Amino acid sequence: MQDVERVDAVVIGAGVVGLAVARALGLGGRDVMVLEREAAIGTGTSSRNSEVIHAGIYYPAGSLKAALCVQGRDALYAYCAERGVAHRRCGKLIVATTPSQQAALPAILEKARRNGVTDLQLLSAQQAKRMEPALECLGAVHSPSTGIVDSHGLMLAYQGDLEHAGGLVACHSGVERMMVTSQGIEVHCADGTRLLAQTVVNSAGLSACDLARRVQGLDPCHVPRAWYAKGNYFTLAGRTPFTRLIYPAPEPDRHLAGLGVHLTIDLGGQAKFGPDVQWTDSPDDLVVDSSRAEGFYAEVRRYWPDLPAGALQPGYAGMRPKINGPDEPAADFVIQGPAVHGVPGLVNLFGIESPGLTSSLAIADRVVSLVRP
Repeated sequence: MQDVERVDAVVIGAGVVGLAVARALGLGGRDVMVLEREAAIGTGTSSRNSEVIHAGIYYPAGSLKAALCVQGRDALYAYCAERGVAHRRCGKLIVATTPSQQAALPAILEKARRNGVTDLQLLSAQQAKRMEPALECLGAVHSPSTGIVDSHGLMLAYQGDLEHAGGLVACHSGVERMMVTSQGIEVHCADGTRLLAQTVVNSAGLSACDLARRVQGLDPCHVPRAWYAKGNYFTLAGRTPFTRLIYPAPEPDRHLAGLGVHLTIDLGGQAKFGPDVQWTDSPDDLVVDSSRAEGFYAEVRRYWPDLPAGALQPGYAGMRPKINGPDEPAADFVIQGPAVHGVPGLVNLFGIESPGLTSSLAIADRVVSLVRP
């Protein structure tokens, strides 16, 4: 067995949140190593999402999702501008296509206001159609602070900041288990490497709950059950008539497992629709089921009735790392530090789904505050 190598801080998982956390620790003077089991950074949830910068509208007042999304959104726009990361503040319309959705639009503005989002505008059907002539709806909410970002470019910038601060990312470095000792946390890697760290941040995304259960010395009562909600995306053949993101308004009294089959546009102008919500037992179930296209046509034609037949092509699928089941309200982010579980230097990140990308810089600040020496 190899000798134990002492390191100051280990972050497990090189997705957008793990890299943001590692960057923040490095900029704070910590010596940081990121362990990533895959061959490259950001190959999991971070590369299989809508790349949307969320405004912070839907989340319950007082939740971590609400607070960190708004804080993270402002920090992310400033960071992208400063570092030249490609992004666009394109705005979005939340559209009502049923009377119940329309009746609930004012409540969306009120919920957003409680979260600190004060720039929303309630639109009539005519006002919405003037902004997006191809749109059909009964009314809408305009969110000017919603945008899109090059998520891979963002992760490369975070990695660059980390490495400039003296940290490093080690790919092909899966973690098998950890052990809490009197000297720190011992991290056992799949290749036999053993590290002794004073700080360990479990940012393993879809594997975070499973990894936490393999920490000898952490009471398993602090580890939630992992659930997996697959999101399929279909791409649009041809040009899109829309310049903004289009989101269906949530149906009142329904749990928000996702935000509906929405239209997003990437920085290259390609439009895609999704994600839907397909609960699955396996986080590796990432094949798009082309038979789901029929449901996509029905959903999209509620707000874009002229969507041509045959225009949707299977794109890709992502997986939400949820800690709530299909019949439960969406869980909040869990940023669990020593004050909760009693293990010095350990932070577990559970259920970091959307708006995790938008919140990444704010999540990083929160983690740093929990592990200051």
